[in-house]
Amino acid sequence: MKPFIASLLSRASITVQHDQTLKQVAQILSRNNIGAVPVLDDTDKLVGIISERDLVRSINGQVDIDTGMAAELMTTQLVTSSADISSSELMTLMTEHKIRHIPIVKGNKLLGIVSIGDVVKRLLEKLESETEQLRIFINS
Repeated sequence: MKPFIASLLSRASITVQHDQTLKQVAQILSRNNIGAVPVLDDTDKLVGIISERDLVRSINGQVDIDTGMAAELMTTQLVTSSADISSSELMTLMTEHKIRHIPIVKGNKLLGIVSIGDVVKRLLEKLESETEQLRIFINS
């Protein structure tokens, strides 16, 4: 497992159940200041992901936010990764699929989720480190 992924997986994963209402999902996203949340079934198997964008799209009336369930609106065609992926590879996946969140899984078990913000932060850290190494080299 890459150190970057290991550090992210050490934090608690916020998830919702497939039968929670969209209103509950929106409250969880808002309360935790996150943009997407993995959706689990009754056996804690990853079955989808639901984002702020999904909730905004529901406003057009396809699903009632008060009574509609997460399972009705979640994305089920998931782009996932194993824990041995690098930050650069994650950025490539996110760019290719035009997504902002990637669940990290082992089989059907959710290990955690990585956001585009996590990846950008890591890439900035790498650039700062490389810049500092170049400064040291130039000044030596």
